[in-house]
Amino acid sequence: MNRKVIGSILIIFLLSVLVAMYFLSSSRSDNQTLPNGVKEDGESILNLKAEASGDRPIKEFKLTAKESDWKFDAENRVQAWTYNGTVPGKELRVQEGDYIKVDLKNELDVPVTIHWHGVILPNKMDGVPGLTQDAVQPGETFMYEFVAGDAGTYWYHSHQHSSEQVDKGLYGMFIVEEKEKTYAVDQSFILDEWAVNSEKESMSNMAGMMSGSMQGDGEADTKEMYDTYTVNGKTASEVEALVLEKGEKARVRLVNAGYQQHRLVFPEGTMKVIEVDGEAVKGTANSSNVLEIAPGERMDVEITQKKAEPWVISGVDSPENSPGITIPVSPKKGVDVTELKNATTNQSEAIMEGTSAGSEELIFNEEPEKVDVSYTMDLNMGMNMGEGMVFQINNDTFPDTPPIRVEEGDVVKVDIKNSGRLNHPMHLHGHRFQVASKNGEKYDSPIVKDLLNVKPGETYVIYFKADNKGEWLFHCHDNNHADRGMVTVLDYEGVYSPFGLDGKADNQPN
Repeated sequence: MNRKVIGSILIIFLLSVLVAMYFLSSSRSDNQTLPNGVKEDGESILNLKAEASGDRPIKEFKLTAKESDWKFDAENRVQAWTYNGTVPGKELRVQEGDYIKVDLKNELDVPVTIHWHGVILPNKMDGVPGLTQDAVQPGETFMYEFVAGDAGTYWYHSHQHSSEQVDKGLYGMFIVEEKEKTYAVDQSFILDEWAVNSEKESMSNMAGMMSGSMQGDGEADTKEMYDTYTVNGKTASEVEALVLEKGEKARVRLVNAGYQQHRLVFPEGTMKVIEVDGEAVKGTANSSNVLEIAPGERMDVEITQKKAEPWVISGVDSPENSPGITIPVSPKKGVDVTELKNATTNQSEAIMEGTSAGSEELIFNEEPEKVDVSYTMDLNMGMNMGEGMVFQINNDTFPDTPPIRVEEGDVVKVDIKNSGRLNHPMHLHGHRFQVASKNGEKYDSPIVKDLLNVKPGETYVIYFKADNKGEWLFHCHDNNHADRGMVTVLDYEGVYSPFGLDGKADNQPN
């Protein structure tokens, strides 16, 4: 082969490389960057195959992000950021197998998105700015489309600068009902905390947090930040009662949209957990009357009405000079429950939390012998001279945290350890994982989840299958911690995101 031919081949090859680099780089806005270690090769996540509507029932919704004057009660109100003008936003109820279309319109003066928390869906519909889409700019719209494949309790919220936007009220319930309902009474409640009468405490102010964390509380930071607790956007006596006649049973869906764990106390013998993070669980009847729900977690309970008079589900902790979590339960409508707001009940020493009961269906019937990818996740706290307190994964903060690199079909093992002094509810997007052990002790009945509350000093081993191609977040759902670094990416080989952080779209996924 002569030199001219060789030279021509080299020129063609170099031109091909330059063209490919141009199209990859031109898919990003100016000044956008990728998280650490996420490659820019292979197939775009926008081209990954997604299930079409076909002959499925189509459920369409419109959600408008806007600022609204919102009243918690007669005395307390805030300027909230809302979907459709309410806190929480409109409850979206669909049936298993429906095809969902949600048209988001942004009337705020900042970019927003919608993340479908806990829902298994195509990566491009996950609502994470800079990873799965550009944030929806003021005045613009975005259409989310996916199949509601698994019945269960989920919720939706903005993932753009979520430490602020979820805190201001951009969230709502997303419920996928089974094709055959098993409860005539089915009601949902979202728990949250607000800074109403004081400014939200800065995360860079360590004094209150560190003094509380030394006591082993794990919740010192959120207790310093918030002074008002709400249920469905209302406080105490303003909360709409669960109406349940004596002898009747109800399904109660609980979501913690806040950044503080909450413990709820029920009269003895009235509550059993039936589902956690969208997965049915077994063996919880009469095991406890205290329920602990972590930030971002969903827990469904069956309540049996054993009384002929009104009563309340009570929160254990209350802010100073403010009512705590209160959910009235009444045998009929129109009953005055205002005098019940301070009612108390005996607390069981045992506490039902997110890993207390095993799942009915497992990902792995036995702990996997062959693991394709192992990842150690050390959760810690540190100080940054420019930002104050930061929250780290393996001594780095996002976007510099080491990603979890997988190939489709891999079995993945993650060893999680909390080396810090605060609780970290870790949430994995687009997948469910199986919790195999805690503090070195294997679970007799493992549980399948997508969020795990890791308290100071605790260690867990989890497994999952890499069975949903894309670029997915794995982060702390105390979004104040995520905002200060506790985020990483589950990065599939052979795919890339055409989006990036910051830039013209101001993509802020944490």
